[in-house]
Amino acid sequence: MPNKIILALSGLALAVSASISRAESTDCPDIADDAQRLACYDRQFRSPPAAAAVATASAASAPGRSADLKPPVAASASKMSEDWDLSPDNTHSTFEIRKYKPVYILLGTHTNDINRQPQSANPTNSVGSPLPGLLSNEAQFQLSFKTKVWENVFGSRGNLWVGYTQSSRWQVYSGGISRPFRETNYEPEAMLMFPTTSSFAGWDWRVAGIGINHQSNGRANPLSRSWNRIIGHLGAERGDTSLQIRPWIRIKEHAEDDNNPGIENYVGRAEVIVAQRLGEHVLSLQGRHSLRFGENSRGSVKLDWAIPISGHLKGHLSVFSGYGESMIDYNHRQTMFGAGISLVEW
Repeated sequence: MPNKIILALSGLALAVSASISRAESTDCPDIADDAQRLACYDRQFRSPPAAAAVATASAASAPGRSADLKPPVAASASKMSEDWDLSPDNTHSTFEIRKYKPVYILLGTHTNDINRQPQSANPTNSVGSPLPGLLSNEAQFQLSFKTKVWENVFGSRGNLWVGYTQSSRWQVYSGGISRPFRETNYEPEAMLMFPTTSSFAGWDWRVAGIGINHQSNGRANPLSRSWNRIIGHLGAERGDTSLQIRPWIRIKEHAEDDNNPGIENYVGRAEVIVAQRLGEHVLSLQGRHSLRFGENSRGSVKLDWAIPISGHLKGHLSVFSGYGESMIDYNHRQTMFGAGISLVEW
């Protein structure tokens, strides 16, 4: 209220000053010089700049008028655009650590069938006898990040990214065997991503890309598992729903070096990830399939629910069913339930 009174009094003072000036300058028609005569009329009839500024400020502070005078607010960028720097409005510098895949800790997981004797079509990678002491209950966590290493590749808006994801299965409840890490998977990759502007059936297709991916568990035979892939990437959004489609082709290895022959008939040849934001809640569904029929028609489905706790911290529930929950389990079918916390979601 005091600000409004001050603004009103300032405007009144300026208006009075302008009126006095006009009263003192009534002889404009008698001035012979054109420029001086025009300046005289300007002094009489043009509002001083200060008065215009005060009037604008007064109108902006008046009830019910602020919305009319505010500059238009730019629409916020989509989450996918922010994640992949698809717009000049939300770019970040190169070599800045960014979030990638979900980051979580499942404090407890339970599987209906722990893999005590991992097998492979390559005899060198088949365990001869059951591994002792493994429990169906364990903990699991995943870390993941990416960084942009090259902007405007090939003179376009395409960006080159590198990413790294690591996930571990920890037999923390198996005190009798010194609580070992049963399986850890390492996944470095490089991705070339381009913005897209197509729309179809209500979906805005935001990004398309291609990358090279290596995944392994870093272990010696017979427990060694690894493969390399060329992965395509398509991303779309519709409101608070995001969609990712990721098909891949395996880079073939020599038969004697293949730790897991036919892994693509179990883990799959493509995956689809759908994430739905419901306020602060995030539901995501990840499905993989071999894209084959008959006995090679296999895959998996994973459902995650992130529940808000405080800030970025969320409770996390997870259900997995199918093949390839980890690399050592690439051809082992199981259903797993887990609960814990998460910091980053799809």
